[in-house]
Amino acid sequence: MRAPRAAAAGSVAGTAAVVAVTVDLDDTLFAQSDFLAAAWSHLGEVAQGLGLLGAEVEAALVASAAAGSDRGTVVDRALLAVGVAPERLRLLVPPLVEAFTAFRPSRLHCYPGVVEALRSVRSRVPLACITDGNPAVQRAKITALGLAGAFDAVVISDALGGRQLRKPHPAPFHAALARLGVGAAGTVHVGDRPEKDVEGTRRVGMRCVRVRTGEYAGSDPAPGHEPWLTVADFGAAVAALEPLLPSRRREDYEPAAR
Repeated sequence: MRAPRAAAAGSVAGTAAVVAVTVDLDDTLFAQSDFLAAAWSHLGEVAQGLGLLGAEVEAALVASAAAGSDRGTVVDRALLAVGVAPERLRLLVPPLVEAFTAFRPSRLHCYPGVVEALRSVRSRVPLACITDGNPAVQRAKITALGLAGAFDAVVISDALGGRQLRKPHPAPFHAALARLGVGAAGTVHVGDRPEKDVEGTRRVGMRCVRVRTGEYAGSDPAPGHEPWLTVADFGAAVAALEPLLPSRRREDYEPAAR
């Protein structure tokens, strides 16, 4: 486990109490690759029904996503890779994209210790999830993870106004702060991506604990844009925040209903 780094110059003071926590979803609470593997398998079956070789399309989707799962046009690039003529894309891409959006995994699994860590944080301070992506897909992930009742608020950036409001845009962070009724200075965000989570919180004056899990675990922030802390995973992030959380439980916390 990497040791937490000291607060970077110009960041919010490291000794400030934590009044709320926000957390990223994909590759912070669970492995996004698990969802994608199941989704690509499903799309391979759909492709088979469209007259394509399902296993070939599934393999091409895996390779296309490996170049960057949030770049967009993953399906287009995969079909071109298996030899689909460009003029046929307009016929084949829409049903495959629709199948991806409608895909509902029966079960996904959080990283070890995440459920308990979320429960611990939420028993002390308000907790929100801030995530990018198609709203239907992100909600399906949360449900499959068993986290539908784990947060006081869920902010899906695309639902605020489209892809242009994805992190590091300040909009989803401001929306989460507003829904929790807290200020930026006392709120800590936990996320995995330097260019999204770390940079987004820097823009709004929040502290960020960066976790090294998932697809972007090896990515490093730009010089001068380091996170407040860097730790191995979400459990370590909560452990690092423990001294700054209120000692008393929230009066409005209802564990039996969550």
